[in-house]
Amino acid sequence: MERYELKNDVKTICVNARSFPAGIREAFTQLEKAIPAVAERVFYGISKKDEKNNILYKAAVSEKFDGEAKKYGFENFVILKGLYLVEMVKDWRKDPMSIGSSFDKLLSDPLLDESFPCIECYDNMDEVVCMVKLDPTKLEFNF
Repeated sequence: MERYELKNDVKTICVNARSFPAGIREAFTQLEKAIPAVAERVFYGISKKDEKNNILYKAAVSEKFDGEAKKYGFENFVILKGLYLVEMVKDWRKDPMSIGSSFDKLLSDPLLDESFPCIECYDNMDEVVCMVKLDPTKLEFNF
């Protein structure tokens, strides 16, 4: 695990998966069919547990211009700039459960911003960067 500073907000176009994990592929397929030049974009997974401990998942791609999500009938989500704890998972397709294992480690950090969802960044399809946002108010007191 290491710290990484995301210097700018990242605007995304996203769609909710009907279920987790079974509905993830369907959600990404929905975006792939509707968004032009989708192969040229960065793909993201955005997830958070609800009050019943179920994982809610959004499939997302980077937005090319303001309002693009609305234009195509999707919601948008902004991945906020700031400090994140990250871990790269290589060859994740051979062991998709390794993504969950990485998040289990990341989510145990006491500096975690518990209000912000977990982020998966698929810059290429062989590697995924698992990211959790750190709480800046907790960082101030971490000497």
